[in-house]
Amino acid sequence: QVQLVESGGGLVQPGGSLRLSCAASGTFFSINAMAWYHQAPGKQRELVATITSDGSTNYADSVKGRFTISRDNAKNTVYLQMNSLKPEDTAVYYCNAIIQQKTGFLRGYWGQGTQVTVSS
Repeated sequence: QVQLVESGGGLVQPGGSLRLSCAASGTFFSINAMAWYHQAPGKQRELVATITSDGSTNYADSVKGRFTISRDNAKNTVYLQMNSLKPEDTAVYYCNAIIQQKTGFLRGYWGQGTQVTVSS
């Protein structure tokens, strides 16, 4: 069974920073792309940033220049460094990973979510 466990959310003032982490555990062959999504109250879940297994990244326009996604393949962990946070960044943040088994089977997994609140 594969699990994604997130950490690092919390309350921060506008202009502040937070670093989210998401670690994958369980039995699998490899992790392909990893990503962070967020979901604000009453809104759909939206893609924030993605990173491939070789480190190529993409960002939503709303976070370009402020957020940085990275991964440590040895630790099966993806990070999201969030700087210059704005109240509109307030949301539950979810990590997602495309995980491959030895059979070649691919499946997407979600973390449980971590709350980020930006408020003075």
